[in-house]
Amino acid sequence: MTFAERVARAVAERGRLVVGIDPHPPLLAAWGLGDDAAGVRAFGLRCAEAFAGEVGFVKPQVAFFEQFGAAGLAALEEVVAACREAGTVVIADAKRGDIGSTMAGYARAWLGDSPLSADAVTLSPYLGYGSLEPAITAARGAGRGVFVLARTSNPEGGQVQADGVAQHIVDDARADNADGAGTVGLVVGATREHGLDLDGLGGPILAPGLGAQGATPADLRAIFDTDAVVLPSSSRQVLAAGPGAADLRDAALTVRDEVERALGGA
Repeated sequence: MTFAERVARAVAERGRLVVGIDPHPPLLAAWGLGDDAAGVRAFGLRCAEAFAGEVGFVKPQVAFFEQFGAAGLAALEEVVAACREAGTVVIADAKRGDIGSTMAGYARAWLGDSPLSADAVTLSPYLGYGSLEPAITAARGAGRGVFVLARTSNPEGGQVQADGVAQHIVDDARADNADGAGTVGLVVGATREHGLDLDGLGGPILAPGLGAQGATPADLRAIFDTDAVVLPSSSRQVLAAGPGAADLRDAALTVRDEVERALGGA
């Protein structure tokens, strides 16, 4: 099964919403958990339980786990495994980017046979889009995907993403998707107009910024007037409903249904 087919199946069965798994310190405290490896493990596994069978996509933020070293990464391995066991598509938000054998190492870690391997990983192209080739090749061979940063929502991004740079990334991704596998998706923030031609991309768009960052479901259709599959991401808006699994599930379903109505899926 290609990544495009896996995304299409998840969207058809569970909707477009991506829920971030972001165990940052204030949320850990609100959930009564410690700011340590045990805390992020419990947080992530609670999310895996809550979203199983209902949410199509989750996006663990790798930094919140790796800050605790080996124990934190072991916790992330468990969370990724639990989510994938439930049939949830896991996007590791690692934003890796390097050259040559180092990029190939990242590809093996996040897209190969490593315990950290997810269904997709976020990548930074600012050492040159071509530097991502080892990861794109690994993803294509495994039926997995990558999401390449194109136009992010943070103001500082404009320094390197303006003057046509982001559109070049879009165009390169479009060319890589000519085989129909949909291996290469893009990260395009949902909080502002992006000015990109995204039609015919052939891969999905990961659109962070829904909820606490200011984007609403009603904004999505206007911002993403494209034939590409848009996967809006929300973290704090859903996670604030925890720590109860049932409350988390209900919050995710509420946002998911709003997204589907906004994008014409329900």
